[in-house]
Order: sequence, then structure tokens, then C-alpha cells
Amino acid sequence: MWRILRQIARTGIVSEPAPEVTLEPSAEAGRIQQALLQILGRALCIREVDAGSCNGCELELHALNNPYYNLEGLGIKFVASPRHADMLLVTGPVSRHMAEALRRSYEATPEPRLVLAVGDCGCDGGIFGERSAAHCGRVANVIPVDLTVPGCPPPPLEILRAILTAVQRQHQHR
Repeated sequence: MWRILRQIARTGIVSEPAPEVTLEPSAEAGRIQQALLQILGRALCIREVDAGSCNGCELELHALNNPYYNLEGLGIKFVASPRHADMLLVTGPVSRHMAEALRRSYEATPEPRLVLAVGDCGCDGGIFGERSAAHCGRVANVIPVDLTVPGCPPPPLEILRAILTAVQRQHQHR
């Protein structure tokens, strides 16, 4: 025990300096909020489906709810039921046990619905590959996908940009 405490006292605190705080993400988040409100005229409701991810993407999605990105303040909210959602946001390679649940969630989401595959695993199977005995691979192998957000995990701002892009594309096709 004393040896460990001496080692700690000799070494001191070893860490990186805190990152410099910029206002750029919140300014861009505000721009995205205005664009969404102009297109939709109301809040965007998202049903998140974890189809078998490692939870890395979920941590980034949780970051969207913190005061820095202020997702609810942007008029975007996560809902508990696909019946109340405008968009399905799917993470992870789709495990065989989640494939049917994902299909049912897709069918329960009212038209016009959007599907966003988030993370490398949702886009192309990621480190798990395209298919195996345990999973079906990318989300597009199970349900139609409108847009993908690559990254392992993608940063929150990229997810926000993808949400806006998906909504804009849907609005242009009307």
C-alpha cells in the first residue's frame, strides 16, 4: 500500500490538458434547429433501436441530450414507441435475435418514415463483418435505410448533421 502511495506521490497527476471550449458545435446545432423547424414546423420524434451494438453509439446519442448539444431544445426528441416516431435511428450490426423486432419497429413507424443507420456497424457491419451466424450485418440487410452515419462511434455533431440531411432529402422528394 505504501509503495503504491509513494509511486502516486512521485508521479503526480498524469493527464492531458482539458480541450479548448469552442462555441462552434452549439452554433451549428442552432442552425440545424432552425432548418428543422422550417422544414417540419414541429418537433422531430426519433425512436432509437439498438440492434446489437457495443453501446459506443448510444453514448454519443446520450451526449446529444446534454446541455452542450441540447437536443430537446432543438425540437428533436426520442420517443418510446415507433408508433409516435418520424425516424428510426438504428445502431449496431443487427443481431439475429433483433432482426424481427427491428422489422416490426419499421412497420409500426408511420409513413413517411426515415431510417438512419448510425455507426460503422450499422453502415457495413463494422468489425463484425457483413454476416455471421450471430448477426445479419448492416441495417440495410434487414430494413430500407435512407442515410448512414459512418464512424466508430460517430461524433454527436455528425449525427445531428445526418438527421438534418435525411429530413431535407425527404422534404425535397415530396
